[in-house]
Amino acid sequence: MRWSMLLGPMRLPSRQCWRRSPWRSDHDSKSSCWYANESGEMRIETNRLVLREFRPEDWEDIAAYWALPVHQRYYADVPDRDEFVRELVTMFVGTQAEEPRRRWHMAVTLRGDDRLIGNCNLRVNNPELGEANIGYELHSAQWGKGYATEAARAIVGFGFRDLGLHRIWAECVLDNVGSQRVLAKLGMQREAHFREHQWYKGRWWDTLIYAMLDREWEPHDDFVVVR
Repeated sequence: MRWSMLLGPMRLPSRQCWRRSPWRSDHDSKSSCWYANESGEMRIETNRLVLREFRPEDWEDIAAYWALPVHQRYYADVPDRDEFVRELVTMFVGTQAEEPRRRWHMAVTLRGDDRLIGNCNLRVNNPELGEANIGYELHSAQWGKGYATEAARAIVGFGFRDLGLHRIWAECVLDNVGSQRVLAKLGMQREAHFREHQWYKGRWWDTLIYAMLDREWEPHDDFVVVR
């Protein structure tokens, strides 16, 4: 994806209700409150992964796998990659203090190993309609293990179950068949195919849009949000 990216009962952190969900009829405490910023580090745990908040030093791990040619296949070139990644991670860290919070950029790590192997994000781009988009990526050494699907499944579940969102969408280029498979496994529907929608690396790229509505999401408890 371009940057346009369990066990036991769920324990929710304390939260502040900053907006009622206009698309909900019940307005219960879970569906009508979205997380506001607060001290402490939120994380999302799955069977094999931990999605934790970004830290400034994480840029080095991202820069290391971004330097691999296989990883740059679907990314536009940047003049100074290390500086770009530093600024990107600084932005990720800065979103943790936003109020109300509308962006969750999470470092993906293996359970029992805090080192970053990728990242996954959810960004509320239309709070009035409860709409957000997701993105994800992994170090190429971790491809083919189901980690991207596991991380994306958790961040989508967080959006629907904990934030009460109505619609979550994602974008990928047509050539990125692996990302299309992940989105299909999540249960997202392909909604659009934009022909020659982006230009980089000296060529045109077709873009696909996948999306899911809250009523199409199948609730599951194979992830937990903790502090």
